[in-house]
Amino acid sequence: MIKCKTSSLSNGLRLVAVEMPHLHSAEIAIYVKAGGRNDTREKAGMAHFLEHMLFRGTVDYPTTLDLETAFEAIGGSVNAATDEETTCFFSRVHPEHVAKGTAMLASMLRRPLLSGLDTEKRIIVEEALEDINEQGEEINTHNIASRLMWPGHPLGMPTIGYLETIRGITMEDLKQYLGHHYVPANAVAVVAGNVRGEDFFAACASAFGDWTRGDVPHQEAADHEQVAPQLQFVTDSDSQLHLQLAFRGFSRLDPRIMSLRLLRRILCGGGSSRLHISLRERLGIVYSVDASIAAYEETGAFSIELSTSPENLEKAVEEVLAETLALAFGTIPEDEFERVRNSYFFDLEYSRDSTYEMQVRYGWGELMGLVRSIEEDYSEAAALNIADLKAAAAVLFAPGNLNLVVVGPWQKTHQDAVQRLVSSYCKAWQEKQALIR
Repeated sequence: MIKCKTSSLSNGLRLVAVEMPHLHSAEIAIYVKAGGRNDTREKAGMAHFLEHMLFRGTVDYPTTLDLETAFEAIGGSVNAATDEETTCFFSRVHPEHVAKGTAMLASMLRRPLLSGLDTEKRIIVEEALEDINEQGEEINTHNIASRLMWPGHPLGMPTIGYLETIRGITMEDLKQYLGHHYVPANAVAVVAGNVRGEDFFAACASAFGDWTRGDVPHQEAADHEQVAPQLQFVTDSDSQLHLQLAFRGFSRLDPRIMSLRLLRRILCGGGSSRLHISLRERLGIVYSVDASIAAYEETGAFSIELSTSPENLEKAVEEVLAETLALAFGTIPEDEFERVRNSYFFDLEYSRDSTYEMQVRYGWGELMGLVRSIEEDYSEAAALNIADLKAAAAVLFAPGNLNLVVVGPWQKTHQDAVQRLVSSYCKAWQEKQALIR
């Protein structure tokens, strides 16, 4: 029986313990509500850079090797991730060593040495170069689509930053960012696994109890409006074209998010999904196709990604747009709806065996004010019907939300063909809407 317990420290740090006594491991995570959207244009990449630097030794573990071997000694392997809105430090550990693991994560966040600045710059520059072509142009389709959707806003910048901003980060920048964003009221400590909540709360009080209180930083709202499709083509010397169709979506508190989860499964949820069947099994023009949902505080995106040969680009775009149009105005058979919804139910059940998924559900959820139990998600999905999915699709896939990015060895004929397809999509959408009015 999974039980979630919560507490907090006097300095504002929120604590979450997900007791999973049937397991033989535990996962600890510290979430900080600071990510790419908290960076400025002049200091783009700061959140991600600091995440890297916190692995370069602490007062208690002076080197990266000291830190890594200390985690390995308790059954762990410390890791971290920075996205648009958060930075998370996490490690699986043996349940007997949760207190030790908690203290070690606290050491990283509170007592980092921030050594090896120039070495880390070189490492992150190498990482950033993976998203840039020989001419210095961005070739990461996600980053390009984000810039189209949120121009001039931090959500439209690459989380990793730009070459010039990465190279320009100073020790003083890191210290200021750490002191401003890494404050207890802006963080959550969570454990999931074979643990007792009271033991974890005591460990957090010891490790974080004297962490200096600070104010939650302000973040700039993304209020850009889009009214028409946007297309961008970037030339790159690859053998394939990389395609992303990103539709401006819904915020994470929007009640239509659950419908989007099922729509994603209908389009790209597995071997029986529509785009897998059409693009891979029927036409044989892709190896894989995927879709993802990004839901932020005030906005979001629904993105479809694939790679294909240049000669297949037109057909791939045609098939994807045909399916998004069909979801809004066509039919969703009852058996298809029940199949994808049942697959979602099964995944909810499977998550009960995952310390990682439970710490995300309750830890990230606490940070974002969106704590939801498995039972709540199950009930919400169970209450949906086909009309709900079609209504969400009719808003989400409207042409005015479309951002289409192509990266690779494209020719003018490919660009013209895609532009014609998008124009046809706009016209077909208007005709369908007129028929139902």
